Amino acid sequence: MNVKNVSRFVANKIAISGASGKTGFRIAEEAKKSGKQVRLLIRETSIVPNTLSDCEKAYFSIASDKSLDQALEGCDALVIATGARPSIDLTGPARIDAVGVSKQIESCKRVGINRILLVSSLCAGRFFHPLNLFGLILIWKRLGEQSLEESGLEWTIIRPGGLTEQEDNLNKLGICYTGPDKQEEAYIPRRLVAKCCIEALKTPTSINQIIEITSDEKQKTISMEQAITDIMTFSS
Repeated sequence: MNVKNVSRFVANKIAISGASGKTGFRIAEEAKKSGKQVRLLIRETSIVPNTLSDCEKAYFSIASDKSLDQALEGCDALVIATGARPSIDLTGPARIDAVGVSKQIESCKRVGINRILLVSSLCAGRFFHPLNLFGLILIWKRLGEQSLEESGLEWTIIRPGGLTEQEDNLNKLGICYTGPDKQEEAYIPRRLVAKCCIEALKTPTSINQIIEITSDEKQKTISMEQAITDIMTFSS
């Protein structure tokens, strides 16, 4: 990891795309808990939990640059939590994880959003992996990541391991943070992923970093800032 030109910018109003998804709605909940203003970027057919009923909502289509620009206007940062779901439509990963991510990045440039966090996946870019049976999803996710890395914006990419629905006893789990392509398997609750996303937005040294995260009861609990410092020290 190499930290350069670290920004001290604080995002107060956060747009979250994919906010009706299992990880996205948790990110929105954690953003609310942290005192942030939240705008949910969703489709007109999307359903969000009652816990987010008081959040601002913006309806958009990836196919419409105008609707996307309008949905993002006035926000300080974007969390991209969109992701292709298992489907017989094998074009989904290309449309959502690559083209869709790229379109959101370009919209941020047009409306003046400089801070983007992308929720990706462990093993993004790896070809020989069972997940690629679903439309080469890890290849498309990596292309989406590269669009963000090359954007010239302030970005963070979070790569979680296998996602679980666990909500109880999360305080017993420590998060294992590494740089890119260091972890291959292991799991993490979606709630902890959400917490990591909000922590990353508050951690200047997470800017321009790919951070892989999994969890384990044996893992010592540390802050993301300390984890990034440790990773840089170990890799130098």
